[in-house]
This record gives sequence, structure tokens and C-alpha cells, in this order.
Amino acid sequence: MEARTFTFAHPPQKMCLESGATLGPVTIAYETYGALNAEGSNAVLICHALTGDAHVAGNNGAGNRPGWWDTMVGPGKGIDTEKYFVICSNILGGCMGSTGPCSINPETGRPYGLSFPLVTIGDMVKAQNALIDHLKIERLLAVVGGSVGGMQVLEWCVRYPQMVVSAILLATTMRHSAQAIAFNEVARQAIMADPNWKGGDYYQGPKPDLGLAVARMIGHITYLSDKSMSFKFGRKLQDKSDFSFNFEADFQVESYLRHQGKKFVERFDANSFLYITRAADYFDLKRQHGQGSAAKAFSCSQARFLVVSYTSDWLYPTLQSRAIVTAMKKNGLKASFCEIDSTLGHDAFLLPDKRLSPLIKGFLEKALP
Repeated sequence: MEARTFTFAHPPQKMCLESGATLGPVTIAYETYGALNAEGSNAVLICHALTGDAHVAGNNGAGNRPGWWDTMVGPGKGIDTEKYFVICSNILGGCMGSTGPCSINPETGRPYGLSFPLVTIGDMVKAQNALIDHLKIERLLAVVGGSVGGMQVLEWCVRYPQMVVSAILLATTMRHSAQAIAFNEVARQAIMADPNWKGGDYYQGPKPDLGLAVARMIGHITYLSDKSMSFKFGRKLQDKSDFSFNFEADFQVESYLRHQGKKFVERFDANSFLYITRAADYFDLKRQHGQGSAAKAFSCSQARFLVVSYTSDWLYPTLQSRAIVTAMKKNGLKASFCEIDSTLGHDAFLLPDKRLSPLIKGFLEKALP
């Protein structure tokens, strides 16, 4: 494992964003695992989801924290670092080392806050492409990602089709439904209603921790399923035998959500949450690359695909994955599809699964020259 940063788009040659704004310099934090072979043909790019980072596997030096997909990435695992050169970067707009709203604006010497321009999934992928070019990799054996990471994989396949040999899409969508946008909006409003948010200019004082915690609680509900919550919590009380008759966390599920919110504010920036959820809501593969047609969006793609969905994922349900596969098939693309029976909801792809790992392992082995 090696953690690094790459900085590009130095003024006056700033990065042009889809909004028409420019940004620079831009720093991307990334980690690499394994070694690039002599032919440069074994590079695998992993794209993280909404609140992830570049630390996908292994234990880092800061508190010996395991990677967010440590069950999948490593020697002998589904994405075998003894076979593949694995790259994972923190997305543009993030808060884990890459340039985002909490970064220092070189023109003012203060954090960007809301002066940071809105970025899109396309902008994130454009920054990743600059990193891949910096690493002198001409083609990626695979691009892999789930949820918002899956959106980045889709963008890679239609924006840089000649660079992607194969792609793995997990629990993702071509565009958000009205319900998904609604959940994100409620979460954003929770942050902006916090008096400490101060229009995004909170870096010199108290942070909007309460608003961000509530936003995380809202999001976390969408990542689970009714079955998993019923099995894990039901209506069990938390450390008590009867109701408190006040607004303490009487139920275990209440205590769990509060704990998740509290943990989240210790590692994530509220403004980054606003920017990344907005980018996810703006993402629309059909509109941006297909003039309203999903099939047309994939007309230039050249990759082989593995698409995986989960039966209990109600955030990005299976019907959305099937729509992706249908659009690929209309272009004659090689696309394998698997719906995994699970009660764990949207987050299932992040959890240990004896079915997903061999699926990914076999797919990558067929793609490797």
C-alpha cells in the first residue's frame, strides 16, 4: 500500500468543469496496491461511494484503520493485489486529501466553503483520468465501483471508452429517481438548517455537527433494508426495561442511528456531503451522453461488463440495473448480470459476501490478457 497525492491544473491552466467554472490547482489523494506489470495491462481502478476515500484496503498508519473494502481487495482476495495493480483515489470535491470545499483557496488563503464550484460525476472522472495519465497507464483492465462509485464507472465507460477493457458495476444506477433525490435534499436541508453551518463558512468555529449527523442518519436508513433492520433491532429497547417517557434513545435502532451520526461527523466535512450528493443527483447518463436514450449513451463503449444488484436494495433497485444491461445489450456489448439474494439492503456490496468475491475474481481473470 502506498498513499500519495498528485497535483495538476496549475494556474493559468486550470481544470475546466462542466458548469463552465475553472478550478486549479487540483490535488487528488490516492493509494496504490500491488505492482504494474511490464505491459501495463493489469491496472484496476476502484471508485469509492459517497462517503468513501482512497484507503480501500489494508491498514493505514492513522489508527491502523482497515480499508473500506478490505474484504475484497488484497492478496488472494476477489481483487488480488498479487495479480493486479490497484488504484483508488479520493474524488474531487471530497474531504480526504483531494481538493474540495474544505481545501484552502490559494487566492484567499481561506477554505473554499461555498465558493468552491459545483462539480459533477464527469468532473470527478476527468480528474481521475488526469491521475491515470500521470501514472502512465494507457488502458485500465477494469474500473470497479458501487453506488456513486458505480456512476463513476459508467462515466468512465462512455467518456473514455478506448481506455476501459472491462467494468464492474455494483448496486448503482444511470440516474437518481425522484425518491433518491428527495432523500438527498432532506439530508442537505438538515445540514443547512444547523445554525453552525453559517452558509458554509464554519471552518474557523463550531461545525454543523448536528445537521451532518442527522444527514448521515437519513442516508443510513436508505442503505439498509426493512428486513435487516427488523432482524437486527426490531422494537428492542436500549439498556432499559421500559420507556423513559422522554426523548432519549429508547429503542436500539434510535441508539444505533445516533451512534452512526456521531461517528460520521468525526471524519467527514459537511460541505463535501452537500457537493457530492448534488453531483450524484445531477448525474444522468441518458441526458448527458445519450440525448435521452440509454442505448445511445453506450453506443461508443467498448468494455465488457459485470452488473450486480441486490434483492433488498430499495435505493437502487434491481430494475435500474436491468435497464443498464438492456441498454448495453442493444449495442451488442458483452454484459453479464447477477442479482444477489440479500436482506442487507444497498450496503450489501460493501459487506463480506462469499458470492460476490468469486464473481469479481472470475470476471477479472477472463479480462486479463
